[in-house]
Amino acid sequence: MPNQDNPFLEIAAPWVAGLSPYVPGKPMAELERELGITDAVKLASNENPLGPGPKARAAIAEACGDLGRYPDGGGFELRMAIAAHHDVSPSAVTLGNGSNDVLDLIARAFLQPGTESVFSEHAFAVYAISTQAVGASARIAPARDYGHDLEAMAALVNERTRVVWIANPNNPSGTWLDAAVLKSFIEALPRTCLVVIDEAYTDYVSEPDFPDATLWLEKHPNLIVTRTFAKVHGLAALRVGYGLSHPKVADLLNRVRQPFNVNALAQAAAVAALDDREHVRASVELNRAGMRQYTEAFARLGLDFIPSVGNFITVDVGRPAGPVNDALLRLGVIVRPVANYGLPNHLRISIGLEAENARCIAALEQVLGR
Repeated sequence: MPNQDNPFLEIAAPWVAGLSPYVPGKPMAELERELGITDAVKLASNENPLGPGPKARAAIAEACGDLGRYPDGGGFELRMAIAAHHDVSPSAVTLGNGSNDVLDLIARAFLQPGTESVFSEHAFAVYAISTQAVGASARIAPARDYGHDLEAMAALVNERTRVVWIANPNNPSGTWLDAAVLKSFIEALPRTCLVVIDEAYTDYVSEPDFPDATLWLEKHPNLIVTRTFAKVHGLAALRVGYGLSHPKVADLLNRVRQPFNVNALAQAAAVAALDDREHVRASVELNRAGMRQYTEAFARLGLDFIPSVGNFITVDVGRPAGPVNDALLRLGVIVRPVANYGLPNHLRISIGLEAENARCIAALEQVLGR
């Protein structure tokens, strides 16, 4: 809960006063300062352990020569590259300081007091935060097998619903919806209700019936698809993402978008990253091998886990996960407890390099006494 001793609470908007800040994964430097260690591994924030590819690194180095200038406020080259990548009009693209920024723009443009948004239990925390931050109300559907129950979500949609949020794959569960089910859900929604498909982890998915929702944009003007460069492209520190939508929806999003919200290094790196298919391939292969490493270890240790198609896996440690997480931190391993997502016995573990995964597995085995 927020600090109730803050004297400015009485002049803050009531919906803001009731918000709790988003808590990111613990930084390695902070843990190392606290424990006096130098070899911590961070597997808490679903980052790409390979970092940026060589094309993005070269573009960043080149762009450093002009840091005294403001970036292109409209992001012309990046919007053109994204539009070409998805075969859409540049007017359909909204750039964000990470895809989180685009999610927040959607809330600011389309939600207000008296309106509602709908999302699932165990869904990404930003949907709730962005909804409450503008004074709208959230309606939360119970999950089915840790993922989206679209029937339950559809039952919550009413005349006050303005936005439905769906992460596919979902974070923190790693579950996913197939094309036929998701398409039917979108088609049944009223056109007065926007549906946001958050595809931050889509590049990691290889299932044949997994959808690319960007292909449905022309038929569904109330559809918004968000993507990020933070995951498979390895640009998490630069904060760059985007939304694709009907141009008239993008026009409204861009009216509330802050000028220069994507910095020059991020724009240059993202343009180059879209062209680096070899780095994407290597990142996906590394992730696939790491996922096998964890699932085989969990089977050996007798731990239940949620099957995931993202770059992370969420495991049931069979007891309250807080103390387990604390013990892992003392061993220099940073993972993510997800009690705030309604999963008090689970830890979400990002896929890292082979040696990082092995260290996490050994530490977990030690802490659990397995």
